[in-house]
Amino acid sequence: MSAPSVSYSITVRLDLPSRPSVVSTLTTVVEEEGGVVTAVDVSASGADRLQVDLTIATGGENDADRIVKALRRIDGVSIGRVSDRVFLAHLGGKLTINSKVPIRHRDDLSLVYTPGVARVSKQVAEHPEDARRLTIKRNTIAVVSDGSAVLGLGNIGPLGALPVMEGKAALFKRFADIDAFPLVLDTQDVEAIIETVKNVAPVFAGINLEDISAPRCFEVEKRLRAELDIPVFHDDQHGTGIVATAALMNALKVVGKDIGEVRVVLSGAGAAGSAVLRMMLAAGVEHVTVVDVEGIIHEGRPGLHPSQEWIAERTNRRGLTGSLSDAIVGADVFVGVSAPNILTEADVQAMAGDAIVFALANPVPEIDPVIAARHAAVVASGRSDYANQINNVLAFPGVFRGLLDARSHVVTDDMLLAAARALAAVVTPEELNATYVIPSVFHPEVHETVAAAVQRAALEHPEQLDA
Repeated sequence: MSAPSVSYSITVRLDLPSRPSVVSTLTTVVEEEGGVVTAVDVSASGADRLQVDLTIATGGENDADRIVKALRRIDGVSIGRVSDRVFLAHLGGKLTINSKVPIRHRDDLSLVYTPGVARVSKQVAEHPEDARRLTIKRNTIAVVSDGSAVLGLGNIGPLGALPVMEGKAALFKRFADIDAFPLVLDTQDVEAIIETVKNVAPVFAGINLEDISAPRCFEVEKRLRAELDIPVFHDDQHGTGIVATAALMNALKVVGKDIGEVRVVLSGAGAAGSAVLRMMLAAGVEHVTVVDVEGIIHEGRPGLHPSQEWIAERTNRRGLTGSLSDAIVGADVFVGVSAPNILTEADVQAMAGDAIVFALANPVPEIDPVIAARHAAVVASGRSDYANQINNVLAFPGVFRGLLDARSHVVTDDMLLAAARALAAVVTPEELNATYVIPSVFHPEVHETVAAAVQRAALEHPEQLDA
């Protein structure tokens, strides 16, 4: 039975007798079946009957079905509509477009559209730099995906990716007041993706790539960065790298270890793993061993992709070969951005004292955080129901806010590292402890602090900014 979660919450409409003990009966039945009642709302009342909407957090679809069946068995209770709250939240999509300018009468129409708009179009055509001042380009980015690597769901295509990209756009607005639009592409051809993004780029001030599988994502990002004059940011890479590195900086403070001396084992060499590695190396980590599905990456291993060759040249100084279990012995830090349940309790026991374990695979981590915490001093995961959630939303809104405010047309490693250091610094020395090495996404200072750090880093290179 899984732990109850809002991700699997339901609202059940019940018609029941209006006796004093009826609500406690309902909550008891739900709790006996593993659910949690989070709200009880009376939607109608009569002389001897009540209509109640019962909101319940469950552990999954099977748990929800079992709870509803148990409620049906209560004497005198009849079940009406059962609503899945997640699907209700997505009805009609999560985004809308609103005009900033009222259109109330003929004068308004002449200002925002013809004939007045022709003057603005002529100005922008003759002075393209004015597009940022006179159009939505100034504060709008594209969230681009081909649906090939969506969350933990894999290659589910563009329509399957659309709800996720909508959600991403909603987060940009909520946390950084950036207007973002989801663009899901009905192609997984690298050249077609690049050409499509280039063709739509004029309307946007930045491109956020999302859920494009490795190694294709490396080529897509590299080419778009070279061929566009606006910043291109692959969140699966750099967002993960920023947040994981910030958390590592603070976790090392908790255990009193130096970033240049610790031994790190990184599981995963795809988009996230490669970016985490680059970021941690930039932050000062010197001793890293990277493991993928084939085992420890080392120079001379047959069949290495160019991105893996880059990893082999910069890691595994001891020349280790073998499996994850071979690499983990004596390590100070484990960072997983790979697959569920690949790290055992015995592996964590074999690590150095005061070990740090970041099990970031989603939705199921490399090891259960509860099990890891039996032996590790600091544990983090990608889940919201445990301490120290490594969540990319801590990074990408602030990063893009800083880029747009600086009018930068590039993203550099200096900017990303500045974001990581700023995010780590949000946790004050008085707040820092083993269960709080990274702030909440709702911390009021997170996004402004990250944005300011990125903007400062960008302004140090005026040649990379628009006039």
